[in-house]
Amino acid sequence: MHVVVGSGNPVKRRAVESVVARAWTVEGVSVPSDVAEQPRGHEETRTGAENRARAAYATSDDPESRLGVGIEGGVARVEGCSGLFLVNWAAATDGDRLSRATGPSFPLPDHVARRVGGGEELGPVMDDELGESDVKKRQGAAGVFTAGMVDRTASLSTGVAAALGPFVSEQYR
Repeated sequence: MHVVVGSGNPVKRRAVESVVARAWTVEGVSVPSDVAEQPRGHEETRTGAENRARAAYATSDDPESRLGVGIEGGVARVEGCSGLFLVNWAAATDGDRLSRATGPSFPLPDHVARRVGGGEELGPVMDDELGESDVKKRQGAAGVFTAGMVDRTASLSTGVAAALGPFVSEQYR
């Protein structure tokens, strides 16, 4: 099977590679999410993942042995909880079926939530807060918020595995 990941971000590609191991080939292609640079809410974040999956699928020439995968991170409110959460959605498609799933969510520290809630994008906020650049292409906010217990690759991989479930498990047939 050939999996096309709808992103040029190496962390998203590694998240898919960690799930499918050596059984499938994985390729990353830059495609638009057609949502805001900083998706807000589960619906917009999920839509970004779906759009990326469909666009990734459309880039490959072999419809019989490929899947398109999209991953999108965003911020959202969670019912019954205060503050903002870092959330991620994954989607997978074979051109006919579309599967969606979420990965874990992480509460944003108040000082980060204030900035993101005020309209800033989480990636640049994390860079600024840490005095680094491209945090999202390394440990990600997930790694920062868990002191390295879970990095961004691991966080994204759970949603990817769940989205791929209907394509690999007999339970969905």
